[in-house]
Amino acid sequence: MAAQLRSALMVFFILTILTGVAYPLAVTGIAQLLFPHQANGSLIYKDGKPIGSTLIGQPFDDPKYFWGRPSATAPFPYNASASSGSNLGPTNPALTEAVKTRVAALKAADPRNDAPVPVDLVTASGSGLDPHISPAAAEYQMRRVARARGKDEAVVRTLVIQHTEGRQLGLLGERRVNVLALNLALDASGQAR
Repeated sequence: MAAQLRSALMVFFILTILTGVAYPLAVTGIAQLLFPHQANGSLIYKDGKPIGSTLIGQPFDDPKYFWGRPSATAPFPYNASASSGSNLGPTNPALTEAVKTRVAALKAADPRNDAPVPVDLVTASGSGLDPHISPAAAEYQMRRVARARGKDEAVVRTLVIQHTEGRQLGLLGERRVNVLALNLALDASGQAR
């Protein structure tokens, strides 16, 4: 019995070292070596301070900024510690009401815009953290942002084009625009009409 206990403890100790120490250190070391930006949270810095991540959305409601997808996280939007969707199905009256309210808010922010509202501006993503909008959602907001900033719409359009990311590996996902990166680029561009 003592021999079996000793063998079991030895296996436990070896596996703990391998799977609890060696493997995590190896994976962390490889990630830091090959993908340091991603391994450290894909952080975005401004004036040497981290202000966000390219992986987690942030709420914007000022008309001079592009707005991202709605977030269903609680107790506040884009809460990374409580990633979740709304879990409301397409026939749920609460979803219909939320979408109507969001459409009305977008129309109130830009009453002259009679284009159809892109679906990603009125529905939350599955995680509630999506940092991207579609190029159509950026197009929908372009005139409002240009007007609020006193910029020529062509300048804003150029920034949107520059910040439009393609499909991953050329075929996975859809083209998208990172809202935080685009808004920072807008702040950095000092050109007004």
